[in-house]
Amino acid sequence: MLNPQEKIILIKKHKYVVLCCLLLSLGCTKPKTHLSTVLQLEKERVLQEVDNYINLAPITVTSSFSKRSAGTKHDFYSEGDYWWPNPDDVEGPYIRKDGLSNPDNFVAHRQAMIRLSRLSGALVSAYLVTRDDVYLEQLKPHLNAWFIDSATKMNPNLLYAQAIKGRVTGRGIGIIDTIHLVEVALAIKVSQTSTVFSKTEIAELKNWFSEYLQWMTTHEYGIKERDNGNNHSTCWAMQVAAFASLVGNTQQLEFCKIFFKETLLPNQMGDNGGFPKELARTKPYGYSIFNLDAFFGLAQILSDKEDNLFDFTTKYGKSLKLGLEFLYPYLEDKTKWPYKKDVMYWDDWPTKQPSLLFGGLNYSNNKYLNTWEALPPLPEKEEILRNMPVRYPLLWVER
Repeated sequence: MLNPQEKIILIKKHKYVVLCCLLLSLGCTKPKTHLSTVLQLEKERVLQEVDNYINLAPITVTSSFSKRSAGTKHDFYSEGDYWWPNPDDVEGPYIRKDGLSNPDNFVAHRQAMIRLSRLSGALVSAYLVTRDDVYLEQLKPHLNAWFIDSATKMNPNLLYAQAIKGRVTGRGIGIIDTIHLVEVALAIKVSQTSTVFSKTEIAELKNWFSEYLQWMTTHEYGIKERDNGNNHSTCWAMQVAAFASLVGNTQQLEFCKIFFKETLLPNQMGDNGGFPKELARTKPYGYSIFNLDAFFGLAQILSDKEDNLFDFTTKYGKSLKLGLEFLYPYLEDKTKWPYKKDVMYWDDWPTKQPSLLFGGLNYSNNKYLNTWEALPPLPEKEEILRNMPVRYPLLWVER
């Protein structure tokens, strides 16, 4: 009997036959579907990258602990990115430097969650490419460790995220840290159709996300994050939509659609398609890209045949299409950017931004798709990784 590594090598050896058969079968039933298009765009990368996530041991929030955390070893903990020691009072409360990340912050839990997100996306994308259960078998111990095993799982709340020394033990704004669970939820939704996970295991995974969804839609931190008014509100909605989609919470899905139409889009987008609150930051380019990506990700989760948010336009003409038309010239050629340069990481943007891919697919625009293909792959720089929750688009277009 072949071990998992040998089996994966065999799969890759014959990947072209497998892929051709899969794409032919998709073409017979769903011509020119988004799934078949993204399969062709992503198959090579996925099958190469998945090697990085074979036979890894799980790392959860219990693998590390900060003495500055007010929570337990099962509580996710992070610190405000832009908060620094006060040079005039080194033992006193931290002070804010917008856009400048403090390199001495505790980031181990965020790194562990991003790792979970990346391996979930890679393994399940490889499963979608090959339909071989070996990839889901590799994912199973990680999901068990994070969400089921009482010894290692994370508590389903974010009470201690983005704490600030001398000021707060946690903030609603910290909920943005769990954007990296969105692709985990999408990966679980795909995985539940296989025989690798038992009904009991799927129920336990969904129970964790149901509890977290309940917390983030009712706790004061969640309400504050929802009403933040900038990219935080967009990312709150993207998370709620993804988790609600996984657990079948139609009430929250409907709320997110209304929130998108009546609050997020009309209140955040300017008449020209830009986002004034993001453009006013010290990293206007990166934040504009990030928020547009989150909007497109949210629409990708929520849209269906009856209600396609990619086609929605407010009474004042604001739409996702307008937003992409505004930003596209600067994604294609950053030197045209007419606003201030970002104070950090200016040279690292753009990468393969999902707004271009989802926009190209939903608007049948090859210009957007070609630009997405031509842009460099996602870099390993931590700041960029934490602002790129859409890394494996196969999970987003799979239905």
